[in-house]
Amino acid sequence: MKRRSLLSAAIAAPIAGAGAALAAPSAAQAATWSSSDRWGTWRTGEYTLYNNVWGRGYGPQTIWANGYNNWGVWANHPNTGGIKSYPNVSYTLGRQVSNMGNVYSSFNVTNPTGSGLAYNTTYDVWGNGHDHEIMIWTQWTPNVGPIGGYVTTVNLGGRTWRYHQGHNGGNHVYSFMATSQFTSGTVNITPICQWLVNQGRMPNARIDQIQFGWEITSSSGGRNFNVNNYTLNR
Repeated sequence: MKRRSLLSAAIAAPIAGAGAALAAPSAAQAATWSSSDRWGTWRTGEYTLYNNVWGRGYGPQTIWANGYNNWGVWANHPNTGGIKSYPNVSYTLGRQVSNMGNVYSSFNVTNPTGSGLAYNTTYDVWGNGHDHEIMIWTQWTPNVGPIGGYVTTVNLGGRTWRYHQGHNGGNHVYSFMATSQFTSGTVNITPICQWLVNQGRMPNARIDQIQFGWEITSSSGGRNFNVNNYTLNR
């Protein structure tokens, strides 16, 4: 499925063809699975890995995986506005918020640093198909931001989040941005979903896909994004 843009400043740019691709790192070549197809997908058990290069003006991107808990991408997207991709690992829960149980996730990622980068590390939790989108931002570069306006700051699941709310086409977007960014730790998903329902901001939706990955706007020159470990408890 094509991901929707969540960055307001989208700049149309010419599509960078595969002929512009640089050699992907050896991690992709040595992995159990890899793909440079923009829609490359690998199902492993109950999880799906998805390259998901969906935005305008994208460059080459290669996803690799040894399993749902150890994967990454090499991406060379131009330094222009607009999200180019959302590579992610996805699991479908299929439970209403009121009986979703204690759902939480732990992760450890290694992100690139330096100039020419614009991205955010995020969970994307979907309700009632794709009517409701709950984004949980754990880390991001200073030049990106969530859709919608700031509403309040709230402590949920042992962390403090700045909550933003908006719309993206036909779906509601609820964004939680960590006040202290982190690249390794645990996110309690259930309290966030229940808070939205209890506050009357979202109906008692069925939580479907729970995704984790990076929204990449630019990674000029080719950069590596690695998931060293990932778990989802439900």
